[in-house]
Amino acid sequence: MKPLLVETLSYDQARMVTESANDGKDLYMKGICIQGGIENGNNRVYPVSEISRAVRSVTEQIKGGYSVLGEVDHPTNLRINLDRVSHMISEMWMDGPNGFGKLKILPTPMGQIVRSMLDAGVKLGVSSRGDGNVDESTGQVSDFNIVTVDIVAQPSAPNAYPKAIYESLLNMRYGHRTLEMASELNEDKRVQKHVTEAVKRLINELKI
Repeated sequence: MKPLLVETLSYDQARMVTESANDGKDLYMKGICIQGGIENGNNRVYPVSEISRAVRSVTEQIKGGYSVLGEVDHPTNLRINLDRVSHMISEMWMDGPNGFGKLKILPTPMGQIVRSMLDAGVKLGVSSRGDGNVDESTGQVSDFNIVTVDIVAQPSAPNAYPKAIYESLLNMRYGHRTLEMASELNEDKRVQKHVTEAVKRLINELKI
């Protein structure tokens, strides 16, 4: 069994930008998801050929009609936890040595938290999650497979900021109701506004 490989890129490293479509109803994050050809912070080197093959595999899944889902703050395994899904990968492609991706923020409870954080100006990074073999002497990665790309806080942020947001929502007054309403956001503009304002207030409280 190949080991879990997680590689985190900060907002600046990933050069993430946000885009909207469908009259602002759809929100996307787009940028670098994994870097190839250089030694990263984990002392690993992903050959460009490995990145390219893994990106091509994800693209084939998307074109085949499969949903490649991602979470807020990566777990310690390869399993996708549906209760933590915040986005889906709508596109992946190569640009130079790097694998780029476009992430569509979903109207799930965690997706609404991500949307509210982005609206409030929080700068989020990404973390690729996959498996592969690592040569311990050179750090070279082989047989690499991308399972998904998760959304994370800056690596320097203590205790993973998105996770803190979720847990704080559960503990705050009316927090459970806020998360329940988040699942009803698709059609109800009034509820969308209420949840967005509630999460922004929470973000401001956590900054104090």
